[in-house]
Amino acid sequence: MGNVYGYVRVSTKNQNEDRQLISMREMNVPEDHIFVDKQSGKDFERPQYKKLLRRVKEDDLIYIKSIDRLGRNYSEILDQWKMITKEKKVSLYVLDMPILDTRREKNLLGTFISDLVLALLSYVAENERNLIRQRQAEGIAAAKARGVHFGRRPDPLPENFYEVWKLWKMKKISVSEAAKRCGMARTTFFEKARAYRED
Repeated sequence: MGNVYGYVRVSTKNQNEDRQLISMREMNVPEDHIFVDKQSGKDFERPQYKKLLRRVKEDDLIYIKSIDRLGRNYSEILDQWKMITKEKKVSLYVLDMPILDTRREKNLLGTFISDLVLALLSYVAENERNLIRQRQAEGIAAAKARGVHFGRRPDPLPENFYEVWKLWKMKKISVSEAAKRCGMARTTFFEKARAYRED
């Protein structure tokens, strides 16, 4: 058996990696063998992950907390899994899914079972993410149809807006004068006037 390493990833700088770090310590991974990235898994431009891959040698072992720490879609996870286990001949152990432990049964059947389970789990994980995105899009569309507005609420119109708008509409004052009377920028007044007319 070679050296033992741990890889930890959180999607943003605000997320906490403590849960993953505790798991690594429970597996007796030395502190200087734990590599932590704080960024999205949407690609593999992750400095600590790259550093880990440069450091590991054949027969080393990498612990990860869950399979999605390797990436965020089916093909990327499979590519990384194959590159680590087949090309680099480094073992992988997924702590949340002990069946994904490539140290066990390094024969053809053991490898086949591990790869099959990985492919299935990666597919399920990606499918679930796609369903979540679809549900979010449907929820937003339904909310918009009910008249729910997203983003910052627009500032209320000044009390004199209707009178100023009427004067501007009757061409008695210019857009610049109307905006000045309402305490707005010219473009803001014009946008509000257009929206007001449409309402």
